[in-house]
Amino acid sequence: MPVYEPPHKRIKADPGVEHRVELCRRAVAGDARLDVSRVEADVPGPSFTVDTLRRLNERRPEDDLTFIVGGDMASSLPGWREPEAILRLATLGVAEREGVRREELLDRLSPLDGAARRVRFFEMPRVDVSSSLIRARVAAGRSIRYLVPDGVAGYITEAGLYR
Repeated sequence: MPVYEPPHKRIKADPGVEHRVELCRRAVAGDARLDVSRVEADVPGPSFTVDTLRRLNERRPEDDLTFIVGGDMASSLPGWREPEAILRLATLGVAEREGVRREELLDRLSPLDGAARRVRFFEMPRVDVSSSLIRARVAAGRSIRYLVPDGVAGYITEAGLYR
């Protein structure tokens, strides 16, 4: 779900929302279980998670939403816009990342109403590949092979992104 404009950070040399939508499409190509949503891409300006979850809930109130984040992002949830509303609208699915442990994260989120019931951890191998790492490697002329799907790497090259 690419965002039109990130609300909290500016991406140096951002190629724009349409390129990011296409990168996402190529990332999930060939996997029928995945799709790219434009629910944030089609809303000009910054998009806040709570607003996106509300839009998704309005469109399909019967769906049980899970908002998936890395542990580093989950630890910052108390500083987000309406964090308790986020936990009412969706389960927070957390993948641990370097430097953030489950117990520490749960302690940090415990003041938020709903945190004890609405935070779930994913059992998955840790993969510490970030978008900023990919952009930096491309800018430095280094390979991103095996770090992103081939279709994504090809599109970055074709479109001359992040150079």
